[in-house]
Amino acid sequence: MSKSGGSSFIAIVTVFFFWGFLAASNGIFIPFCKTHFTLSQFQSQLIDSAFYGAYFIGSLLLYIFSLQLNSDIINKIGYKKTIVYGLMVSIVGGLSMIPAVNSGSFAFILVAFFIIALGFSLQQTSANPLVLNIGDPATGSHRLNFAGSINSFGTTIGPILISFVLFGKAMASAADKESASITSINILYVILAIAFGAAAVILNFTQIPKLKIEESDSNMKILKTPLFFIIGTLVFLICVFLYFGFSVVSTNQSQFLFLVLFALFLLVLTTILLLQYRKIKKEDRLETKPYPQVLLGMIAIFVYVGVEVSIQSNLGSLLKLPEFGGLQDSEISPFISLYWGSLMIGRWTGSIGAFEMKRSLNIFLTLVIPFIALSLVLYMNHLSGADASKFFTYGICVLLLVLAFFMGQQKPALTLMIFGSLGTLAMLVGLFTTGTLSVYSFLSGGLFCSIMWPCIFSLATAGLGKYTSQASGFLIMMILGGAFIPPMQGLLADKTNIHLSYIIPVCCFAFLAWYAFKIKGILKAGGIDYDASSESAH
Repeated sequence: MSKSGGSSFIAIVTVFFFWGFLAASNGIFIPFCKTHFTLSQFQSQLIDSAFYGAYFIGSLLLYIFSLQLNSDIINKIGYKKTIVYGLMVSIVGGLSMIPAVNSGSFAFILVAFFIIALGFSLQQTSANPLVLNIGDPATGSHRLNFAGSINSFGTTIGPILISFVLFGKAMASAADKESASITSINILYVILAIAFGAAAVILNFTQIPKLKIEESDSNMKILKTPLFFIIGTLVFLICVFLYFGFSVVSTNQSQFLFLVLFALFLLVLTTILLLQYRKIKKEDRLETKPYPQVLLGMIAIFVYVGVEVSIQSNLGSLLKLPEFGGLQDSEISPFISLYWGSLMIGRWTGSIGAFEMKRSLNIFLTLVIPFIALSLVLYMNHLSGADASKFFTYGICVLLLVLAFFMGQQKPALTLMIFGSLGTLAMLVGLFTTGTLSVYSFLSGGLFCSIMWPCIFSLATAGLGKYTSQASGFLIMMILGGAFIPPMQGLLADKTNIHLSYIIPVCCFAFLAWYAFKIKGILKAGGIDYDASSESAH
C-alpha cells in the first residue's frame, strides 16, 4: 500500500471504531429504556430490531434511489463523500436521541435509533468496498480484517469508557445500568455525536484517491437476480410480521399495530421496487450469470451474521443447564464477553496481512498477537470482577486458531474454507459432549467467525468494478440474517432442547465451508484467483 493509501486507510478505519463504540452502548441503553419506560422484554428488544432493520431498509432505499435516477448514487457521489454523508445522518440521529429521551416517548427513541443506524448502513455500504480497493484487491480481506479488529477494539473498550461517563466507574452492575439518569444518557449521545462529527471532518479533509470502481456509467445496469432475491426476502418479511402481529392482537394491541404497520411499510417498499425495476430496459439489466459470486455472497453473509449472533444468543440458556455449569444469570456475562472477545482475537490476527513486512516478523506476530488479544479480553473480565483464571485453558483454542491461520496462508478462499470446516468440527464436538469441552467448543465459534466477513465480502465483490457499490449494498442488506437464524435455533430448542439446537450452527458453518470451495472455482473460471495473488504477495 502506498503512503497516501496508508494515510487514507487509517482515516477510514476510524469509522469502524465508532461503529463498535456505539454498539457497546446498547447494553446500557436497553435496560435503561426498559426500566424508564416500563417496557416488556419484547418491547425493549425493539431497539435491536430498529438497528438491524435500518441496515436492510437503508441499503434498500439507497438502491431504490439509484433505480429512480438510473445511476449508481455511490459511484456518482464518491465513496468518501458517501461515508461523510452517512456520518452526518448518524449525527442527526444521535442529537435527536436527546429530545427523544426527554420526551418520554419510546417510539421517538426508536425513530432516533433507526436514524443512527441508517447512517451506519450508508457508511458500511461505502466503507467496506473502499477498504478492499484502496490497495491491492487481492490483499483486501487482510485490510478489512484490520478494520474489523479496530471495530472489535471499540466494542471491547466501549463499555468501560461509557460506564465512566454514565456511572463514574469502570464496570457497572445491572442495577447501575437500570438507574442511569436521563442527563447521563444525554451526555452519552452528545459525546457520540461529537465523535461522529470528528470522524466526518477527518475524512472530509483526507485525500483519498479516486478508485477505478468509482467509474461512472450513464446507463446503469441492474444486478437482476439479487433484486428478485431481495423482493422475495421482503415478501417473506411481510408474511412474518403479519403473522406475529395477528398472533399478539389478543394480548397487546400496541404490538399488533407496530408489527402490522411495519409490514405495510415493507409492502410499500416492495411495490416501489417492482415499479422502478419495470422502468429499466431489458438490455440495461445486468444478469448475475457472469457474476454469480454476488448472489452466493449474499446468502453467505446472511448465514455468517446469523450463526455469529445465534451462537451467543442461545449460549446463556445452555449455560444454565447443570451439565454445562448450572450458572445463574449473573455468572453468564464473562462467557459472552469471551465469545465476542474471540472475534477480536481472530480479527487482530487476521489483520497482520494488511501490512507489508518481512516473513519472519509476520510469523512472529501471528504467534504472539492472538495471545496478547486473549490477555486483554481476560483482563477486561478481571476488571468486571470475574475470575479470569478459569479461562486460561481457552488458550488451547487460540492455539488452534493460530494453526488455522498458518494453514490458510493468507489466502481468502482457502482461509474461509479452513475456518468454516473448523467451525463445523467445533460445533459437532460441542454437540456431542458436555461440560467445559462443550462450552469451549461453542465459544470457539467466535474465533472461527472472526475473519469470515472480510473473506466473504472480498470474494463476493471480486471483479465487479463499477458494480462494486451496488453489490456492497446487497451484501449489507443481508445482515438481516442476524434477525432470523437465532430465532430459528430458539424454535428448535423449544421443540427439542437447547443443546440439540446447536445443530443449526453446524449446518451454517458447513454451508460456509462449501461456499468457500464453490466460490474459489467460480472466480477462477472467471480469471480471478485471489489465493494465487496472495501467495505471491507474501
